[in-house]
Amino acid sequence: MPKMTFIEQNGTRREVDAPLGLSVLEIAHRNGLDLEGACEGSLACATCHVIVDSAWFPKLLTPTEDEEDMLDLAFDLQETSRLGCQIVITEALDGLVVKLPKGSGG
Repeated sequence: MPKMTFIEQNGTRREVDAPLGLSVLEIAHRNGLDLEGACEGSLACATCHVIVDSAWFPKLLTPTEDEEDMLDLAFDLQETSRLGCQIVITEALDGLVVKLPKGSGG
């Protein structure tokens, strides 16, 4: 099974199973990580904002205009910011690393 790593706000790295076809948001919720996702992945908020490791960022699909619009509302926006609900795990993303930004979660 593919894996991915979340880097929590305190710097703790958590490697978790990343089932194919699930989003980063769904994987975070399955593993009790503090990533809100208030709109439940419907691309209507920016509360699942993650910062993708720069080595992995070029491997992602280009964000849609709707995702870019929502990212404009995200706190602590970075050059490699994406919405976790829009990153779906594929074989090519086995090992993906994302950081939870400041101000994410509850």
